[in-house]
Amino acid sequence: MRDFRLVWFGSLGSNIGTWMQNVVLPAYVYNRTGKASIVGLLIFAQLGPLLFLSIPAGVIADRFDRKKWLISMQVVQLSFSVALATLALGTPPIWALFVAAFGVGVGNALNAPAWSAMLPSLVRSEDLSGAIALNSTGINGSRVVGPIIVAVFSQWGATIAQFFYFNAATYLFVIFALSRVTVPDFAPDPTQGWRRFTVGLSIARDRPVVRRLIISLATFSLLSLPYVGLFPAVARLTFNIDESGATYKWLYATWGLGACLGGLAIGTVFSHIDMRRLIQGGFAAFSVAMFLFALSQSPLPAFISGFFLGFAYFFTTTSMMTVVQMRLEPEVRGRVLALWFMAFGGLIPFGNMVFGW
Repeated sequence: MRDFRLVWFGSLGSNIGTWMQNVVLPAYVYNRTGKASIVGLLIFAQLGPLLFLSIPAGVIADRFDRKKWLISMQVVQLSFSVALATLALGTPPIWALFVAAFGVGVGNALNAPAWSAMLPSLVRSEDLSGAIALNSTGINGSRVVGPIIVAVFSQWGATIAQFFYFNAATYLFVIFALSRVTVPDFAPDPTQGWRRFTVGLSIARDRPVVRRLIISLATFSLLSLPYVGLFPAVARLTFNIDESGATYKWLYATWGLGACLGGLAIGTVFSHIDMRRLIQGGFAAFSVAMFLFALSQSPLPAFISGFFLGFAYFFTTTSMMTVVQMRLEPEVRGRVLALWFMAFGGLIPFGNMVFGW
């Protein structure tokens, strides 16, 4: 478990920086342009690569040294994050911000399948559910801490560029952690030629549970999750909250706190309950929370419903990810999880563009 702890803490530090940037960058672009459609395009630049690069990234994850590949992708993301921060020192054209954000997105897309395929190899099989829940908790804990740091330091005069530079520096945490761990070897899948790229699809097709979960996640991401990327526009147009002010950051942090607790609950309070029931209950709870969030017209009900919306969001997706991971062998995990990331992150930007327009 030592290796998992190292990677978890390194990832937590990096994710805090990522969510600082995720709060600041869309708000900055919306403040510059006043157009939710432009913010939607920005989210597409960041997450769109997951749709197009996840399958080749999954093939790489199942054939090459995952540790070396992950370190190289951290360097790629660090480099483009430095470029983004340097651009923000002035008043750059919006297209330049998009290019830098796209570069970070490419690094993330090529990193994601290998990262998720590596984590189960760092823990015992009986600890997998708890490890996935803890990983989700770290991701969502950063959604709380990142916006809070932005809210506090914005009051002290921190600039947008400084937040971006801080995010770039946090990739060093992951690089250090990965350099210190031992990632167990696995037998690379012997599949040759173009079939390497279709094995994940074949496995998902032949395993009904995996297939249903990926299709459900794709629908969920496309139709129900665009509100995350459009938070700046929703805050201003619906709740009359200035996206550049502290209240917006606290709203984001409240939503992130709900997501953090939702992911943590899967591996603790609800660990003894059948995952199928948890997934069904999670979707039902999300529907109710989204309905209440949509009805909110002022900050107070937005904060309350936003908390439960975040809770239901990651309660559901963590349950689904746990079930999928438990049904995959190490040698094919990267390619099947590539489909997961295509469904999860790859379709969200399309929803953002449609609803942002």
